[in-house]
Amino acid sequence: MAPIKGINKLPASIKVEQAAELFMKMATVSSAISRLDEKFRHSVVKSDLINTLALKESVQSTRIEGTQVTFTDMVNEAHKSEQKQEHIEVLNYRRALYLGQERINNGYPITTRLILELHHVLMDGARGANTNRGEFRKIPNWIGPTGRLEDAVYVPIDASEIESYLMNWETYLNKHPYGEKMDISHLSDDTVYILDENIHPLLKVAILHAQFESIHPFLDGNGRLGRILIALYMMQSEQLSSPIFFVSEELEKQRAKYYHLLNETRGKNPKWYNWLNFFLDASQRMAEKLNVLLDQAEQIARTGLAKCDGHSERLVYLMTFRYPNITAVQAAEHANIAASTARRTLNALSEKELVFKDQTQRRNVEYFNYDVLGLFDK
Repeated sequence: MAPIKGINKLPASIKVEQAAELFMKMATVSSAISRLDEKFRHSVVKSDLINTLALKESVQSTRIEGTQVTFTDMVNEAHKSEQKQEHIEVLNYRRALYLGQERINNGYPITTRLILELHHVLMDGARGANTNRGEFRKIPNWIGPTGRLEDAVYVPIDASEIESYLMNWETYLNKHPYGEKMDISHLSDDTVYILDENIHPLLKVAILHAQFESIHPFLDGNGRLGRILIALYMMQSEQLSSPIFFVSEELEKQRAKYYHLLNETRGKNPKWYNWLNFFLDASQRMAEKLNVLLDQAEQIARTGLAKCDGHSERLVYLMTFRYPNITAVQAAEHANIAASTARRTLNALSEKELVFKDQTQRRNVEYFNYDVLGLFDK
């Protein structure tokens, strides 16, 4: 069967009756995300938990691309001087996410320039790093089960069209600087509902993600970067105050369906409804899961803090939500306390069974918060 070739520019459209169904579902998802953000704003572990949430997301997103690394692997290998290539890819994902968060917090919108900057970080020392790191592809590529064109299921736009399509994508994301409406001449049917640049951010981010994957601007790293952009856009659109809405875990569970429905949004007659419905369902499951996780983390933290004596113990204990595998050197550096104080504090927390000390180590002893790890290693 011949592969699908190219994509239409944005905006997209669906049938009117489909729009009504999506809007009802979207209201439920949006409510769950609002509850999550409200909880997070008032949580005692909010800033510390972001790091661990981001690590989990980084693992799940790279697993979609076929890596076998797990969250437990990353925690256990956290203090190794040399990292495996798969671990580097996970850590790069988190670095790129943090960079994007910093840019958004400083008032910079998501733009082509930021995308190139994030890709440069994402591909640092990773597979494919020598293939146009931080640069758009200059040659054709295709998506399929093998490396052969004859087995391709989708052939993206030509490299010469990337700039034009990304300009359209960026305008859809940020709207026209002078308020001009986007061109909809490619949407000729009067019976459709136009998903224009003013639609709700949840539908918009789903469309932006699919379109970015379809433009496929890089030779490698498109999927991972596209999923980073989901979290960043949810911040930019003020749906969330922090990058805590990660859907890669749910997408990874249904990887085949994820790729299949993305492919349906391509070609001259794209089918957007199935993809949008799938994305909202995945978002709903993830929002509910994150709400439960945050409630559990909050309960663990408050119970643990009640057992802590003094400021240092409380400070270092909360730090284990950020670094559930921590050393005295790491605690001293991040808490700005003496290494001896950090070691003494961690030992005190170990005696209270709030963390567990690796008794087999003589140097660079690692302390594990298994209560936190239990929340994520599922």
